[in-house]
Formats: sequence, C-alpha cells, structure tokens
Amino acid sequence: MKILFIGDIVGKTGRNVVRALLPGLTDTYRTDLVIANAENIAGGFGLTEPLVAELFRMGVHVITTGNHVWDKKDFIHYISKDNRVIRPINYPPGVPGFGSIILNTAGGVKVGVINISGRVYMMGMDCPFRTIIPEIERISQETNIIIVDMHAEATSEKIALGYYLDGRVSAVIGTHTHVQTADEKILEKGTAYITDAGMTGPANSVIGMDVAQIIQRFLTSMPAKFETAPGEAILCGVVVEINEETGRAVAIERVQQRHF
Repeated sequence: MKILFIGDIVGKTGRNVVRALLPGLTDTYRTDLVIANAENIAGGFGLTEPLVAELFRMGVHVITTGNHVWDKKDFIHYISKDNRVIRPINYPPGVPGFGSIILNTAGGVKVGVINISGRVYMMGMDCPFRTIIPEIERISQETNIIIVDMHAEATSEKIALGYYLDGRVSAVIGTHTHVQTADEKILEKGTAYITDAGMTGPANSVIGMDVAQIIQRFLTSMPAKFETAPGEAILCGVVVEINEETGRAVAIERVQQRHF
C-alpha cells in the first residue's frame, strides 16, 4: 500500500495548492491513504472546523497537528469530537482530543497514525520516547502498519526517535520546521524515515510568512503580526510504500511540486 503524507499546510495558499494538486498526486502514486499536518491552515496559525471540513472534502483522511493546535480557541471543542484530527499524544493527561487513530482504508486495510511532539526547544511535554511505546503496543494489536508524525524542532531528537522506533512502526515522518530535508531513507529494520516532510504553502516566504515582515523582525527585534506570504505555492511531502503483511516500508519518496 502507499501513503501520501503532506507537510505542514500553511494558510489559504496551502489549502489552495492541496486542492489543485492532490487529485493528480493520488492518481499518479495510486495512494491508499492521505495524511496531512494542518496545524497552520487558518491564516498560518491554528485550525478551524470549516477549514478542517474543507481538507476532508479535498481527500485528506487524517489530519495531524502540533504546537499550534490550540491557537484558535473555538477549535478546542471540535477536536474532542472528531478523532480524524489528532494532536500530540504526549500532552499531559486530561488535555482534549486524540493522540492517535486507527482507520480502515478503502481497501479494508487498517492503519494506525500517531502524533507526537518533541521537547527540545519546544513547550513542556511528556517524554515522547516513553509515551509512544505503550500506544504502539496498543495499536499493534490491531495492525502492524503505523505512521508517526514527529512534530519537533531539533533534528537530533527526530533522528533519535526514528532509530528508537525502527522496526516498531512503518514510518517516522518529521514536521514543524517547514523546510523539507533530503535524508529520506529506509532504516535497517524497515522503518521509513525523513527528518522533515516540508511545508505546503507560499513558496517565496520565510517558512510560510511574508518575507519583509520577518526580515523587519530580525532587524529590529520588535514584536509584529505576521501574515502568510502571497504568490506562488509549493506542496511538499512524502509517499511511503508499505508491505501490508509485514508493516515494513519498502520505499519512501520525497514529493515537491510548485503551483502558479
């Protein structure tokens, strides 16, 4: 089976490029499942219920998030009722929402998806290395195909988790930095890995935001309201091919397409 993972979708530009390119990508790669990190779909910060519904209508099956999941306060109520939108599982106990999901593809194959957050240079979270193992064990009772979105800042933390989970999950896909890395690989025990899937949004931007505004912030160190950049768009992500019997990845391919 093949799974398309779309890197962090930023604002209206990101949503528009998904709408334009996703049908062609699913046809070209013959994907069985589409996962997208969408914590920045609402103007670059957070999510809303209507925009989530829009992504589902486009053909996204599961939405992962990260540290911006709570930026739109009204979304807190929604995330508790729809398990297709997941937040990092290592938030403290009692936090609303779901940290994982098991779903059936159209072909009847069960796939588990886990969202986890790093701690290096990030807000305080429970240990991702310790938190994720019981969840993998739980999901493994139903399926051996498990995809992990590791939402983290530090490349070292992402790489370490990839090796830590090698052979335990089908793929560890990094998100959060919005810059696609070129280190996609199949690890020794059969887990597909990439440090960051990249960003889906404004191509000529600073991780999605208006270039002039960001430069001004660096020049002055003064607080400012950031807006998503205009113009050309880019879609970044990866396609992972998985052996349905073993749950091991057999291929991972970076995706990067521009849309004018």
